Amino acid sequence: MSQSATIAAAANTKSDLETSTIRAISWRLIPFLVLAYFLSYLDRVNLGFAALTMNKELNFSPTVFSWGAGIFFIGYFLFEVPSNLALEKFGASRWIARIMITWGIISALMAVVSGVWSFYGVRFLLGVAEAGFFPGIILYLTYWYPAEYRARFLAAFAVAVPVSTVIGAPVSGLLLGLDGTMGLQGWQWLFIIEGVPSVLLGIVTWFYLTDRPAKADWLSAEQKAWLAAKLESEVAAKEAATHLTLGQALSSPKVIALSLVYFGFVAALYGMQFWLPTIVKAFGFSNAQTGFVIAVPYLFGTVAMILWARHSDATRERVMHVGAPLLLTGAALGVCGYVTDPMTTMVVLTVAAIGVFCTFGVFWTLPTAWLSGTAAAGAIALINSIGNLAGFAGPYLIGWVKETTGSTSTGLFVLAVLPLLGGLLVFVGGHESKAEFADERAR
Repeated sequence: MSQSATIAAAANTKSDLETSTIRAISWRLIPFLVLAYFLSYLDRVNLGFAALTMNKELNFSPTVFSWGAGIFFIGYFLFEVPSNLALEKFGASRWIARIMITWGIISALMAVVSGVWSFYGVRFLLGVAEAGFFPGIILYLTYWYPAEYRARFLAAFAVAVPVSTVIGAPVSGLLLGLDGTMGLQGWQWLFIIEGVPSVLLGIVTWFYLTDRPAKADWLSAEQKAWLAAKLESEVAAKEAATHLTLGQALSSPKVIALSLVYFGFVAALYGMQFWLPTIVKAFGFSNAQTGFVIAVPYLFGTVAMILWARHSDATRERVMHVGAPLLLTGAALGVCGYVTDPMTTMVVLTVAAIGVFCTFGVFWTLPTAWLSGTAAAGAIALINSIGNLAGFAGPYLIGWVKETTGSTSTGLFVLAVLPLLGGLLVFVGGHESKAEFADERAR
């Protein structure tokens, strides 16, 4: 065999090994993590559907509801970084299982809320319980996927967010029809039925998840060796370029800038998520019809997110793939402040949903491109915790504007400013990221 043929055969063997390794990891982890995040997100945002009947029964004003929706993120913010560092220390299987079991129990306890302060208290505790789950999974995926695969598989994991609405919205709308069953209201059944699966899956998580590739008995020795060499070379390259301690990472201007970008994204995401049921119901739909109508923008967002992430991986470009969808989201939400026709409103909100989820699928490739180890664990958690404060600000802003002006659409118009600023910030600071990706492509 000639030397060129030998080299070609070796390349093909490596390619086959790489393909089989990534495929094995993906089949083992992604469906399970998508299901876990689906339940997480469903337990977080089903409040928007419960509000269709709960607010009237418990006499909650728009401002009270907004505070309750948003106070979740205060607890989330306070415990996010410690929780992610605990995952790094104790392992993903144990810590993620703990998170899921506690959030499922507390989510189900929303059924016993009877007034303003119990509403605030349970929502705060739900944020404390869930803190660390999403950034923990982002960190966990960096243990398994080389950089060139991350956007598509982060998007595959994050697809649980729009899918939780595509599936969860109709289900939540139907559960509200259980009023009077066994003496409970429909909104109480919604919290109980959607909380229990998280507890059960949390128990399974303890035994199913593998903490690190070295412990994966479902990978061959050759697959483990290839993955370890690939990931170690990436970590070495990152540390040669910039080796940050945890403290340096948490105070890095780049981390702070990414936190602000994520703040703009999250404000749009949760502003829409918590108030969309109220907006659509006002068009004259029943609770069940509202659930099916709301599923439409998120279905389009799901497809767009996957395609956009694949395009980002194929071109190895991140800045435009994050900044442009944020600008699109801001523009679409701004237009919502001017339109009143139900059909036009839904079209524009569908465009906003596409922008939101296209951002979601690629954003987390930015910090993971240059951070590793404990610094990555802390920085990812900090970005997520600061960004998720917008989960308080976005819904509260819409609720306050609605109570002041009587118009939810005006609240969306005001909200549009935050993703617009986030998109501009991505492009302003994008030159450094472009240089990093050029280096990464060269390696």
